[in-house]
Amino acid sequence: MEHYFQPEIECAPVEKLREIQNKLLPAQVQHVWDNVPYYRKKMQDKGVEPGDIKSVDDLYKLPFLTKADLKEAYPYGLLALPLEDCVRIQSTSGTTGKRVVSFYTQHDIDIWDECCARAIMMAGGTNKDVCQVSYGYGLFTGGPGLNGGSHKVGCLTIPTSSGNTERQIMFIMDLQATILCCTPSYAAYLGESMHEMGYTAETIPLKAGIFGAEAWSEEMRRDIEKTLGIKAYDIYGLTEISGPGVSCECSEQNGMHIQEDHFYPEIINPETGEVLPEGQLGELVFTCLDKKAFPLLRYRTRDICSLKREKCPCGRTTIKMTRLKGRTDDMLIIRGVNVFPSQIETVLLKNGYAANYQIIVDRVNHTDTFDINVEMTPDMFTDNVGEVQGRKKILEDGLRSMLGIKAKVNLVAPKSITRSEGKAVRVIDKRKI
Repeated sequence: MEHYFQPEIECAPVEKLREIQNKLLPAQVQHVWDNVPYYRKKMQDKGVEPGDIKSVDDLYKLPFLTKADLKEAYPYGLLALPLEDCVRIQSTSGTTGKRVVSFYTQHDIDIWDECCARAIMMAGGTNKDVCQVSYGYGLFTGGPGLNGGSHKVGCLTIPTSSGNTERQIMFIMDLQATILCCTPSYAAYLGESMHEMGYTAETIPLKAGIFGAEAWSEEMRRDIEKTLGIKAYDIYGLTEISGPGVSCECSEQNGMHIQEDHFYPEIINPETGEVLPEGQLGELVFTCLDKKAFPLLRYRTRDICSLKREKCPCGRTTIKMTRLKGRTDDMLIIRGVNVFPSQIETVLLKNGYAANYQIIVDRVNHTDTFDINVEMTPDMFTDNVGEVQGRKKILEDGLRSMLGIKAKVNLVAPKSITRSEGKAVRVIDKRKI
């Protein structure tokens, strides 16, 4: 039996969804024009005024926002309301030490909670379920998002956050958790650990998992499902737009339903910015239709996918986005954390190294490994093991502070990393995803 949190929206005729979007968009454009000088200038530079946007058909006239704009406008340049109207921030790492900071009013959090509640119910959740949220809490959106959604549904919520695997397993078994929310790689690790402790798919009480924040393959999904005895659902979101719950899979597991009464999606040609027809692969762009504090219009996500609207056996009529096929920039997602080569360069240069390095990412037992080979300069080169270890530790500590996750540094001899005459091959990603 299919469960819905807001069936009047989730299963609404497409015409009704379009009516909602056409009502919200012009009001949102006016709100941004009136309150965000940064974006108003972008509109003026493009020769657009709020009156030009009468429906979603006019969206293409608006300028794009990019990660570079967020960086330039940091921290308050895209804020559309006074700070006293805001009740929370969430944040994710950016391309430098500066972070993307997203602001929320209580209204914005209520909408986000509702989107996550829809996601939990897409995964079969009801108020009879015990939902263990093993995403990180704090600035990261994963924990707070699913926590709020779980409350809205009425599940008993276990806010374990990430890590401390022994305790996670204890709560799953003792409190008979039925829904697990975490990254797919951590779900795989939990499954492996539980089997080592003697639990089997039949004895593990979980029935569903809501996994996101990193790319994962269909093979990995089936492996997790078999190990934990669950159905595994993909969830998508990004801090800039709100967090997880922007879209999520239903029981069909063949694309994520976008909450399009709140977030309007477009697919564009990443080179030209031209809007592409439904079904074509391109860069995903989102417009927040009713977010008040931090309402981004035409935000380029850098994620590559396609959109499809089809009759879904689950009964939902909202458009679906396919699984992500990659990104248009150089960002890596490692263990659910955004990592940019430029961040690594910053740490190396700060510590007196040249920018000769190579990032090697792999996946061992469903967990990402993260190695960085760094060339020493000729005057650093030594066979004194203690000195090399000391240098290595300084770099590892600096990288952990910058990135928020641990990397293993290997200091190598000068000129030992192959040079390229074209674009340097900085990243070797061996993960099969």
